[in-house]
Amino acid sequence: MDLPIIYHPDYIAPLPEGHRFPMSKFRQLYELLLADGVANQEQFHTPERPPPELIELVHTPSYVQAYCEGTLDPKLQRRIGLPWSPALANRTCVAVGGTILTAKLALSHGLACNTAGGTHHAFPSYGSGFCIFNDLAIACRVLQKFGLVQKILIVDLDVHQGDGTAFIFQDDDSVFTFSMHCEVNFPGTKQNSDLDVPLPVGMEDDAYLQTLANYLSDLLSKVKPDLVFYDAGVDPHIGDRLGKLALTDAGIFRREMQVLSTCMSSGYPVACVIGGGYADDMKSLVWRHSLLHRAASEVYQQYKL
Repeated sequence: MDLPIIYHPDYIAPLPEGHRFPMSKFRQLYELLLADGVANQEQFHTPERPPPELIELVHTPSYVQAYCEGTLDPKLQRRIGLPWSPALANRTCVAVGGTILTAKLALSHGLACNTAGGTHHAFPSYGSGFCIFNDLAIACRVLQKFGLVQKILIVDLDVHQGDGTAFIFQDDDSVFTFSMHCEVNFPGTKQNSDLDVPLPVGMEDDAYLQTLANYLSDLLSKVKPDLVFYDAGVDPHIGDRLGKLALTDAGIFRREMQVLSTCMSSGYPVACVIGGGYADDMKSLVWRHSLLHRAASEVYQQYKL
């Protein structure tokens, strides 16, 4: 059995020419994994669009309806930063379904990777920072609703604080939120995760990985989660337009190996999403995202059930 990877052609939706969100990276990541032999076609699993009532486990019904129908207040639409379209609304819901499926496959296989996901800036009644619905939070609630898990740990290593996720679970002991992010970066107003580790601008590979090591093993021992969600944003990379940290490709790969090995060697299943990444060179950006799946393939072969 090979590593389960989740992808849907609808992870792509048209955006206006020149829009700064790198929408095409999702399809290009899928194509690169196949072209480089990281994955074969049989490894890919296709998610379904979840019904609104599952999205409403986290988001208010009025927000879900307004967004899906295209009637959202223009100010709230601008806060998201993506122009509404039926295709984008569908893409948003399908991507949530992808993270739900990733989590279910991680529980049964020990490890699974989405080729999208990580929309951690979405709050219950509004979206922000290119995030419309919070796929991590929704997947947590879906798994709990169906009795598949009780305790969850979210390891968010996107360069931006997972403020929406922190807010959603701020009074919930069943989901532990850990965010390691650049201290001087979006969002301007931070929320309180269960554990926040703000990093100085310009931090490089070794210092970053040592900082992560100082926390991760102890967190696993403390939380003892039934599942770990890993938001593997590559925007801490030195070449990222929105990052302000200074990790290299090698550092990103070492990070992925460190997170996945630490969790899997202790018997904790991991559901991975790709998180943020913004660069003018799309080929380099897609390569950086693929490092998650390359590392996961190695770790999966070592620790698979």
